[in-house]
Amino acid sequence: LQAELQARQQQYNYYRDTLLSFEGREDVQWKKLGEVCKVLRGKRLTKSQLSSDGMYKVFHGGIEPIGFFDQSNREGDTTMVINVGASAGTVGFSKEAFWSSDGCFCLSHTPILSGRFLYYYLQTKESILMSRVRKAGIPTLDGKVLEDIPIPIIPIIEQERIISILNRFDTLVNDLSQGLPAEIEARQQQYEYYRDQLL
Repeated sequence: LQAELQARQQQYNYYRDTLLSFEGREDVQWKKLGEVCKVLRGKRLTKSQLSSDGMYKVFHGGIEPIGFFDQSNREGDTTMVINVGASAGTVGFSKEAFWSSDGCFCLSHTPILSGRFLYYYLQTKESILMSRVRKAGIPTLDGKVLEDIPIPIIPIIEQERIISILNRFDTLVNDLSQGLPAEIEARQQQYEYYRDQLL
C-alpha cells in the first residue's frame, strides 16, 4: 500500500502540473497575484489563548494547526502560504473558517479565481516560493514575492473542471478518512490487533 500511495502521489503531481501548465497559451491572460487578490497577514495569539477544543483551528508557521480558538479571522475555502519557520513557502488550504496568525499569509477571495484553483496552482510554484525564503535568522518569505507570482486567469467553468479532477486525486493520496492513507491506517491497526492477539 505504501508503494501504491507513492505511485499515486507521483501520478497526482504529474496530472496537476500538466493541467496547470498554461505557458504559451494565447487564450490565457496573466496577472500578478497581487493584482487579483490581497495577500493578508493574520494576528498572532498567545499560548494562553489557544485551547485543545475550540471551534476554529489556528495556523501559524505550518499547515497543521497549532491549537484552537473561539473566533475565526478567515473564511473557509481559503488558500494560505506559510511565511515563517521551517515550512516557509509551503502552500495550504482550509475548507472551514479558521484563525490565521502572522505566521501565514492568506489570499483574499476574488470572483475571478476559485480559492481551490489558486491552491492547486500555487502548489506547482512551491519550489519557487521556497527558493525565495530568506534564510538568515528565522526563515521568512516576504509578501512581495507572493504578490509578484504570475497567475493564469481562465474561465471559472474551466477552473472547476480542473478542480474536480484534482480533488479526486487529492482525496486518494491525502484524505485520512477515505483515501489510501485511511487504508494504510486500517491495515496498521489490523496488524497490531493480530500481533497482540498472537503474542
